[in-house]
Amino acid sequence: MVETRPHPWIPGSTEESLKKMLDVIGVKSITELFNDIPREVLLGEDEWNRLEIGVGRPLSEIEVKEIVDEKLAKNRVFNPPPFMGGGVYPHYVPPIVKYIISRGEFLTAYTPYQAEISQGLMQALFEYQSMMAELLEMDIVNASMYDWSSSIAEAVLMAFRVRKGRRKILLPANMNPLHKRVVETYVKPHGLKLETIPYDRELGTVDVEALKSMIDNDTAAVYIQYPNFFGIVEDKAKAVGEIAHEKRALLITGVYPVSLGILKPPGELDADIAVGDGQSLGLGMNYGGPHLGIFAIKYDMNLVRQMPGRIIGLTTTIDGEDKAFAMVWQAREQHIRREKATSNICTNEALMAVAAAVYMALLGRTGFRRLAELIYYRAHYAASRISEIGLRRVFKAEFFNEFPISFNEVGVNYSVIHEKLLEHGLHGGLYIGGHYPELGETALYAFTELHSVKAIDRLIEVLGKVIREVGR
Repeated sequence: MVETRPHPWIPGSTEESLKKMLDVIGVKSITELFNDIPREVLLGEDEWNRLEIGVGRPLSEIEVKEIVDEKLAKNRVFNPPPFMGGGVYPHYVPPIVKYIISRGEFLTAYTPYQAEISQGLMQALFEYQSMMAELLEMDIVNASMYDWSSSIAEAVLMAFRVRKGRRKILLPANMNPLHKRVVETYVKPHGLKLETIPYDRELGTVDVEALKSMIDNDTAAVYIQYPNFFGIVEDKAKAVGEIAHEKRALLITGVYPVSLGILKPPGELDADIAVGDGQSLGLGMNYGGPHLGIFAIKYDMNLVRQMPGRIIGLTTTIDGEDKAFAMVWQAREQHIRREKATSNICTNEALMAVAAAVYMALLGRTGFRRLAELIYYRAHYAASRISEIGLRRVFKAEFFNEFPISFNEVGVNYSVIHEKLLEHGLHGGLYIGGHYPELGETALYAFTELHSVKAIDRLIEVLGKVIREVGR
């Protein structure tokens, strides 16, 4: 590794300044400072010079913009948007949502500890909690977690605290596999046990009979995703809850909030904890984040005391004359209980919660239902057409907005088909055979309000053409 050159814009980068700093920490050179880094990954003199790091003249803002624009021009913009499913979906984001959250009153990641100067943000978060509680038919909603996966993981840890002494959680095989990996990471230091409930290979739903044989008095909670990772609507979700409650285990339900415009909410399924992702509520795909972790519980003080995350409540001013908002039940949180807090999540996704509140307020109850119906019909229209090109759905059960398509009969790897679709300007479904080897060459295709009938017709046409080209 070469020695660092002085930089005209960085104070203290002269050879004299560097020598003083190295002397203080007892190191002779920059190379020695980075001795812990393996030699094979360090830049040599030739590579350093080739990259022109720290050399040449400074560029003007206009020149920098030209370089950036040139690189951005290499991006491929897909219209229609991707047909990939798996938990992140392209939804329409009304311009007013971005406008509201860009205002200085909201555009901050700071937690509103000082209630007297944060009433606007607190009211917006309170409205988010209220609307989300109504949508989920749950009693208490926190002000946000990071995303769906962190919400599940926090719910799992909460279940262990509520059901003390129990060491097992049952997770369905048809949940999002990436969510499952996050949960595994969370519970590993605690020495807790995760077991997987198999799914029905014909229907794609959770195997209830297998659940009955697996659950016991050591089970703290059962998780079910609704709709599940395959897009299938778990019609036995309520039965799963009854089985869990018979053993005094908690029922954790994961939901895709837009689907609740037409599906039964977690509260009606008697869920103890409901989690999900608010990405579909006016946030955009955002290259995978930031998103909005939804976390809700039914009213039970045993649950309330162990619930993670900020909660905004309605109270009164000191003189009792006016209503005001404040963070409530703060004794659960890090700034009060430190390492004994219910969660390590501190500054959360409050700005994203405000965006979701604006979006839900815009849609209203009727708009929410119409949106869910539109998405449902678009997905089912696509499903009705795939047989025309010799493809089939993998599972027979009812679905909401996405479903796996088998490409096993085509005779080539799905990656070949996907690359061909990209050449035609279409971003196809998400390959899931890596997570589910038993499904082989299978891809998950998702549809939203942004996928018009015309776009779906084009997908079918191009997909049919590609299959004829590459099929064996």
